[in-house]
Amino acid sequence: MSQPSQYDPVVHDERSPLLSKGTSGGLPEGPSWVSYGTRRRRDRCCRWISKFFIIPQRVILAIFGFLAILNAYTMRICLSIAITEMVNKTTSVEEDEGVCPIDDNANMEDFTGGEFNWDQELQGVILSSFYWGYVITHLPGGILAEKFGGKWTLSLGILSTAFFTLITPWAVGIGGSTALIIIRVLMGLGEGTTFPALSALLASWIPLKERSKLGSLVFGGGQVGTILGNLISGYLLHSFDGWSSVFYFFGGMGVVWFILFTLLCYSDPQSHPFISDKEKDFLQKELGALTRDKTLPPTPWRYILTSVPMIALVCAQIGHDWGFFIMVTDLPKYMSDVLRFSIKDNGLYSSLPYLVMWIVSLSTGVLSDWLISSGKMSITFGRKLFTTIASAGPAFFIVGASYAGCDRVLVVALFTIAMGLMGTFYPGMKVNPLDLSPNYAGSLMAVTNGIGAITGIIAPYVVGIMTPNHSLEEWRIVFWISFAVFHVTNLAYVMWASGEVQPWNTPHLMNKSVESGDVNQDTFSEKETPAAIKASH
Repeated sequence: MSQPSQYDPVVHDERSPLLSKGTSGGLPEGPSWVSYGTRRRRDRCCRWISKFFIIPQRVILAIFGFLAILNAYTMRICLSIAITEMVNKTTSVEEDEGVCPIDDNANMEDFTGGEFNWDQELQGVILSSFYWGYVITHLPGGILAEKFGGKWTLSLGILSTAFFTLITPWAVGIGGSTALIIIRVLMGLGEGTTFPALSALLASWIPLKERSKLGSLVFGGGQVGTILGNLISGYLLHSFDGWSSVFYFFGGMGVVWFILFTLLCYSDPQSHPFISDKEKDFLQKELGALTRDKTLPPTPWRYILTSVPMIALVCAQIGHDWGFFIMVTDLPKYMSDVLRFSIKDNGLYSSLPYLVMWIVSLSTGVLSDWLISSGKMSITFGRKLFTTIASAGPAFFIVGASYAGCDRVLVVALFTIAMGLMGTFYPGMKVNPLDLSPNYAGSLMAVTNGIGAITGIIAPYVVGIMTPNHSLEEWRIVFWISFAVFHVTNLAYVMWASGEVQPWNTPHLMNKSVESGDVNQDTFSEKETPAAIKASH
């Protein structure tokens, strides 16, 4: 297309930086005319590039969100495998003291450990130290994501975690356990923004009818990250001398993700240069707006913190995180210290439960969307049903595994079933913040995930104290405690949870409605949810 002439009509676009205040039109002159031409060429170029994207931009965002959590989890949990090779296993326990015998064909070098003499309590402190920092940045991360967009809040957090992962071997070589604890705290500070920023991104991009499916895809990155973290860590530790290769590999993957994400993903559809007009129109219709409403009031903390459905959501998050962190952080230790798997087998069998969990989370996400969209199930009932399955199922099978003794096949099978059933948390309570308040989803996720993450501090430390001899009987008590936590927190969720948009999602409209007497303070009905969301914009 040729350069516009001076006789071309001028499009009066109030968003154009070329029209100054008080200008009613006319041709821009000088540098502004150059900017106008440059902008038109850039727009044509972006439209041309958009034709090369086969899948919608919201799906691309979901894929990179999945990869963000995947990288976050690999960097978080790789220490759980590595620490079994870092610590000198000098305190061997005989079989009659509750530890399974070593397989006759096993390589005895896999059971000698490394150079650090860290007892079980110190190991618990090291493994929990990540969550000291992780809890702190949840709330700031949610606020920053809502104010400035989730793109940079998410990406810079992952990048900082990758950096500290890369320097972990150097830091441990200099400062031992103290330096490792400090590094893990700093990693937690960087990674604490992940879930709040992703919730803000999903609220800006994902329509209601795709929420369970794409939400399960994104949050399923935790299971895949755990699978790859355990599997690849076991392979690297088995294949290379020392334990430092684990941190170099996963830290490097985090840097690669950061580069690709910042090039391809944006905070909202309106700011995305490569989104197609068709997808933009679709999201405009489904979401009501393509960018966050800048006129929204500050986060209504008083309403959020006193909301009964919000309290129920926090309870469910505590139950989920307690069980999940026990398994993610300490299952490799159980496999190594009690079942006496070799390091290679430890990585394989520790990852298997999360493979099944990921498959279940994706399949039940699709099932949940279909049941809700077809009218066979309300949003509230669906969230409660899948959360209950994810609580009761793992509780029974984890305890059952502790009574399977040294039958390695049966134990792995029971753990695998338990974690598979936990996958239904993701179409359940995990996407519930998006239901309650699309406008403040980042803050809701910050509160729920931040409070839940406190269990990440407590659980590994409790396990370290309760299993000084790492015997089967000691671990059985740990699993019974998890059984109780699962059931108590799920009971609170079933009683008080909701899948409806809360009135404090639009506090400015809520106040006006209450003052005029037009609308009561009850939640919007599920049938009115799309209209309520659009009204907020």
